[in-house]
Amino acid sequence: MKDNKKLKKAVSLEGIFTIFFITIILYLLSKKMGGINLVNTLIKTAHDLLLNTVFFIMGMAVVAGAFASILSEFGVISILNKILSPLMKPLYRLPGAAALGILTTYISDNPAILALASNNGFKRYFRAFQLPALTNLGTSFGMGFIVSTFMISQSAAMNTNLIFPVILGNFGAFIGSIVSVNLMLFFSKKAFKEDIDKVEEIDSTENILKYREIREGNIMERLLEALLEGGRNGVQMGLEIIPGVLIICSVVLLLTNGSGSNGYTGTAYEGIAILPYFGKKLEFILKPLFGFSSSEALAFPITSLGAVGAALGLIPRFIENNLITSKDIAVFTAMGMTWSGYLSTHVAMMDSLGCKKLTGKAVLSHTIGGVVSGIITNLTYSLIIGG
Repeated sequence: MKDNKKLKKAVSLEGIFTIFFITIILYLLSKKMGGINLVNTLIKTAHDLLLNTVFFIMGMAVVAGAFASILSEFGVISILNKILSPLMKPLYRLPGAAALGILTTYISDNPAILALASNNGFKRYFRAFQLPALTNLGTSFGMGFIVSTFMISQSAAMNTNLIFPVILGNFGAFIGSIVSVNLMLFFSKKAFKEDIDKVEEIDSTENILKYREIREGNIMERLLEALLEGGRNGVQMGLEIIPGVLIICSVVLLLTNGSGSNGYTGTAYEGIAILPYFGKKLEFILKPLFGFSSSEALAFPITSLGAVGAALGLIPRFIENNLITSKDIAVFTAMGMTWSGYLSTHVAMMDSLGCKKLTGKAVLSHTIGGVVSGIITNLTYSLIIGG
């Protein structure tokens, strides 16, 4: 270590291995598609995703962000928090204050739970072993509002009303979150053998369940400021998902789609169709568990592991090619919300909570929670709607 920077030899085995690995991958892809076609397909796919998917999600995020900001500013979320708080202890074995974490992450993203966890008034409701479970709780509902809104917005493209399937998906995510959090508490309770009891006397100025902070000014000024700030947050979220959608989604689509009717021509959305191959091999498991209509649908939950924003970019292509039904939308909503890029955020979130040693347990618990959310949604949809 030098100047707090981790140093490594300029030339090492890692660099040689990387060159070897990239060369092999490019050779195999080029052999299948042709080198020029491969490059053209990647560039054109990323360009089309940026124009037709990212900007659509960004526009939706701006509107959703403004709406969520109004709900927060004028106390609607606080009212919902009061309603949800009594459910937290029997369902999650967490204090009622944890309900605020659900609402905060639902209207924003996974790391929003960390802002609460850094608040001493919030933390004092929890025992030490309960704090690591906040990572699983927040991740279970991260970007839930954006995911749900996006799925509902596909109703016209699918020529069916997707509101109820999305509601079922939210219910599945809720069940998955209970499984994930309780599993995490099982592991964390063992890790924290010596636990300090929470402080019973809490200063009323720190009680975030009784009071909420509002903006200065009259109602109209608060309304306009809430709208603009929520919109700015939507723009920021839209910008932040660009790398994930363009990079991860382009690669996943390359692995999901096949060649065009005229073979490989270098157009957007061509690929080597390796994920559907594995999907077909695993169909005897995936079909009864998640009810996927096609083997290509496997790409959505896989992409959600890294970035749910990128996974949303797959939906329009699935719809265009008639690969999914409303049941898939329900299951995608559940698994997309529950997993919502947790592999890319869990490590940092656990580190921020000072519980890095439990990261593996958090990932394991949340993986199981995501699978459960998909299974529950599939079963619920089949029982209520059929199919």
